[in-house]
Amino acid sequence: MVRRRLAGGWGGPALPGAWPAVVALAVVGFAVLFVGLVRVRPAYDAYGWLVWGRQAAHLRLNTSAAPSWKPLTFLFTFWYALLLGSGAVWLWMVTAVAAGFAAPVLAARIAYRLTGPAAAPRYARVAASAFAAAGVLGIGGYWHFLLIATADPMIVALCLAAIDAIASGRPRAAWLLLVLASLGRPEASPLVLVFAVWAWRGRVVARPLLVGGIVAIPALWFGIPALTSYSWLIAGNVLDESTNPLAGNKVVAVMDGFTGLYELPMQLAVLFTLGLALVLRERIWLLMTGAAVVWLGVDVGLALHGSGIAPRYTFEPAAVLIVLAGAGLGRLLALEPHRVPPLTLRAYRVPLIRLAAIAALGALMVSLASPARLRGRLVHNGIELGRTWARQLDRLHGVIAADGGPKAMLACGQAVTEVSYQSILAWELDENVVQVGWQPQASIRRRLPILLFEPKGAGWQVRTLNSPAGKVAQCRRLNTTTALG
Repeated sequence: MVRRRLAGGWGGPALPGAWPAVVALAVVGFAVLFVGLVRVRPAYDAYGWLVWGRQAAHLRLNTSAAPSWKPLTFLFTFWYALLLGSGAVWLWMVTAVAAGFAAPVLAARIAYRLTGPAAAPRYARVAASAFAAAGVLGIGGYWHFLLIATADPMIVALCLAAIDAIASGRPRAAWLLLVLASLGRPEASPLVLVFAVWAWRGRVVARPLLVGGIVAIPALWFGIPALTSYSWLIAGNVLDESTNPLAGNKVVAVMDGFTGLYELPMQLAVLFTLGLALVLRERIWLLMTGAAVVWLGVDVGLALHGSGIAPRYTFEPAAVLIVLAGAGLGRLLALEPHRVPPLTLRAYRVPLIRLAAIAALGALMVSLASPARLRGRLVHNGIELGRTWARQLDRLHGVIAADGGPKAMLACGQAVTEVSYQSILAWELDENVVQVGWQPQASIRRRLPILLFEPKGAGWQVRTLNSPAGKVAQCRRLNTTTALG
């Protein structure tokens, strides 16, 4: 009965023929093809997460260096390292890309349901779903972070999956998904607490499961760093050290980053939908809006505390509001004329509103065409740059293998490189990130034995400096320059 009440408040059915297992397999299959055909590689953060997994599997994890500790990604990379070793890179990329493509599918499902009752026209639901899916994929920067295998699109998918689980009357699944989302971004924690109170009082989720989730969040955020770094607050410390606080008014800065994820036409569509939700007193829509506001409020609080809040941290509320915008347009398209006497004003009101909705949807599509083309060019450029990046990382792997592997190279000194390659070099040399130097000039001035990896074009120059006594000739043979183009 409780589950029926949960699902019944959403007004409509799920997407027809939406077999979860089939859809999930299709998304994963597409992700495998995408990763194989596009041939890009992760960037700094993702390689740092991969290092965590492998070093934890070897029982020598140190989280004192960037990237900032994130339990969600560790839950994947640890098991990937145990299962596949160096193949964890490929498996993580497939996971991140699959999650990134799952988000628009989930957005479509939710918008389809929110459009209205089961009797609503199919075309209205399809239009709402297509708008929501395309809108999520069009969030500013979404494709960039998908291509470099960060966790941000994954957290969007987790949040939307939690909403979909609630809509489907599956509160236990929604709870687990929210806990996972909170292990990726702290902004989800207040939503977890609210859901836990509601679920506890309504007994819709087993209380031991609720307690387990509440305990797991701080245990994973602070417990593992307490054992593997100089501070149990390492996540915040590294974030504050590696990012610059927002300049000027913090509230304005956070909101500028958030609204900058989409152009004015989409912003107007969202504002229209929020007004429609108030007029129609759509409780579910308002609750979803409230969740987005809470997320942004936490970001504002973090910014006031001094943390650097990047626009990508607000992908999740942006995705929720885009879904609502799609549902709002679908709701207008779904309006049916009332049975009223002919030739009265009321008889023409609904058809006119529907025509206005179609016109507004067409105008919105036209106004977003130019931003969509720009995003398409950015995606193309990102793929091309990503392939160059992949070629450079392949050459790094090759030069280390050709020079005898990590053990032979590290015998000549500490590995040092530019900061953007620090986690990547740590992965290739099977070290913790903190063990790789990231300030070449400072390392050279200290006159300690170092192995300097300098990126040159799409290749590398490797130099040994201040080699240990008795190993000068051996270490000199490691000096090399790869192909650069």
